[in-house]
Amino acid sequence: MAKAADIGSKRLINLAPDAWVQWVTQRPEVVAKEVLGCEFQWISRETDVLVKAYSATHGDFLVLNELQLRYTAHMPLRMRAYAALAQERYRLPIYPVLINILPPPSTLTIVNSYEQEFLGLRAIQDYRVINLWEIDAEIVFGQPLPSLLPFVPILRGGGKASVVQRALQVLRADVQLNQLESLLAFFASFVLDTPLVQQIMRWDMAVLRESPWYQEILTEGLQQGLQQGARQHLIRILQRRFGEIPQELEAKLEGKSVEQLETLMDSAIAVSSLDEFVVVLSR
Repeated sequence: MAKAADIGSKRLINLAPDAWVQWVTQRPEVVAKEVLGCEFQWISRETDVLVKAYSATHGDFLVLNELQLRYTAHMPLRMRAYAALAQERYRLPIYPVLINILPPPSTLTIVNSYEQEFLGLRAIQDYRVINLWEIDAEIVFGQPLPSLLPFVPILRGGGKASVVQRALQVLRADVQLNQLESLLAFFASFVLDTPLVQQIMRWDMAVLRESPWYQEILTEGLQQGLQQGARQHLIRILQRRFGEIPQELEAKLEGKSVEQLETLMDSAIAVSSLDEFVVVLSR
């Protein structure tokens, strides 16, 4: 059984900070001097990480990392606010990076800048966007990038059992990395059947529930505080795992309380087939 572990963004980046800042900036001469704490409590979450970096050309600067489970329309404003706060506090140039983990709805366009004009005054904040589903899984093994190993299943070409097994072998070969097995299992469940994931690696839903990523995906729909939002999020989870969902199944979710829908989200991630989920729903 996998042990509970801190698998937030700061923990991941701390695994190999030099490799991380070189990857996000695309500059091999950059080195990480310090992974800073999160001081901006009024906007900060587990996904915000500041790294003080250095290059001979540019001197000291900050790499602002925002790992977002799914891109939202509020992200450009968030990136502008966080970049400004960080620069004001540390008095250093900022290189902001937004890393999107899962694709957003097709109706939402991902942008790489914030722009606003009001009464003749303009506010502009550019930032780099990295969409993990567009990153080749082989890059993680070749560079290497241990911070991205848990995300291998959702990278391009990473959704195969053989590739997940390869990532697992790398994790288990390093005492610092083997604590990330549960996060690898979590993202593997999006692309592989649960029995296959259980066969490949140790599986523990209790550990997954402690993950900030699990909590974010669980509450993504619940944040609206509405049953309808929770129901739609549950349907998205089912569609991502099993494809098209029958209308009669969606109808059975009508009228469920937020607490019931939250429990069903647990089941939607844990079951191995849509038929198994229907059985749980019928209890």
